[in-house]
Amino acid sequence: MKVVSVSDVGLVRANNEDCLATFSVGKDECLVIADGMGGHAAGELASKTAVEYVRQAMNDYLFDADDPEKLERLLSFTLEKANVKVYLQSLGSFRYRGMGTTLTVAVIREKNLYISHIGDCRIYLLHGQQMRTLTHDHTLVQEMVDSGMISQEEARTHPKRHVLLRSLGVNEYVMPDTFSVEIANGDVILMCSDGLHGYVEDKTIRAVLRKHKNLDYCAQLLLDLANGAGGQDNISMILAECEIRKGKEKQ
Repeated sequence: MKVVSVSDVGLVRANNEDCLATFSVGKDECLVIADGMGGHAAGELASKTAVEYVRQAMNDYLFDADDPEKLERLLSFTLEKANVKVYLQSLGSFRYRGMGTTLTVAVIREKNLYISHIGDCRIYLLHGQQMRTLTHDHTLVQEMVDSGMISQEEARTHPKRHVLLRSLGVNEYVMPDTFSVEIANGDVILMCSDGLHGYVEDKTIRAVLRKHKNLDYCAQLLLDLANGAGGQDNISMILAECEIRKGKEKQ
């Protein structure tokens, strides 16, 4: 399986509060992305804490999650526990008060993609010539779109578009969206922070993924497009081309 990841500070911010990880556990491929908030040290700490907790939990427990229901429960529980860790850190020091992070986790197992998600990072799936968004933004503006108050086009430039309704570390308890979708050989998965999808339109992302088969080139082109649109946020993404593997084996 081909996996490419990139994280860039952008053109405006002084530090990178995004954090991502890609790793294998047996034949399962794990993809993780987080977008921290709360200022320089706090945002970086929040996203790094969440991602490292996911890495540890997947390495410790993923082999035991040997059916779809167990795997989805593990993912939900992992995000809930990651929330507790970030929340307790925020209470431990005045400089970390109010910090938090988004967190999106995906596990590729055989012909399925298992997802658990909180915040406004996104997962796109390119299947053939069609691309769809698998995750749902937990933002005030997305809720306004869902209720019909504003259009999707108006949402792109709305002044409240970065206001999160769900994130890790802000409250004692969170409820992630956890689900699975079927994938096929050759499908391309894109996970990204809002530093990409907030500045590059979905139709442009789709055109890049459809036209170019080299994932490294796609990642660099998308990064250049985001920076070309102003680069006002950190830009992070993971690209994976699906190769269906059967079964799991312990190492």
